[in-house]
Amino acid sequence: MANIQIRKYRDEDSEAVKELFTSGMNEHLPSSFMHVMKQPLTQMLLMCTFCSLMASSKSFLLPVLAVTLLLAGVRQMIAYMFNKYIEASLKNDLNNIGETYLNREDSCFWVAESDGQVVGTVACVPAEDAPESLELKRMSVCRSHRGMGIAKALCRTVADFTLDRGYPAVILYTSMVATDAHKLYEHMGYKKMRQFLLPEFFAKMINFTLIEYRLNLEEEK
Repeated sequence: MANIQIRKYRDEDSEAVKELFTSGMNEHLPSSFMHVMKQPLTQMLLMCTFCSLMASSKSFLLPVLAVTLLLAGVRQMIAYMFNKYIEASLKNDLNNIGETYLNREDSCFWVAESDGQVVGTVACVPAEDAPESLELKRMSVCRSHRGMGIAKALCRTVADFTLDRGYPAVILYTSMVATDAHKLYEHMGYKKMRQFLLPEFFAKMINFTLIEYRLNLEEEK
């Protein structure tokens, strides 16, 4: 991990952190679309639309156009769901990282820096639903710097911070489509605790879930 430094966030990192977060989130759009396409409800809707229009119009072009429009609509809905989350995050905790993470007890935000460029981020805060744990948040590594051990180093940074603060565990939540993240966390010793649907109506329709992972630091000693 040559020329990589992990340090606390500084105010001048703000724009770079926001850009890294946004680009990282948008990377999940294609895999989310493929997830929706594999759902029985989606396949049934597309098939029924195609067959009904084929039977009623006696035309091949009309059902093809209708299915194409439906696919475009589904992709737009997925993009809307992601954009809504991105906008909310940029307006909330990422709008004032110093106040949200650095000025609060048992919270912190770190960046990974390479040659003066922010190439990775991670944060932690006290977990709302698990008082004995800190929650790992905002893990992201620039695509051009992956495979260099940065994400593992960021995970270890959070684990060390958690131990220093006297907490026995780290928890995190990640989406079902972030398969590379799943492999990373499991490699770092995190255990899958549960999987649950997002509360939004469209997320329920497409069976889009979050996964909770937990790292018991007492077992890691």
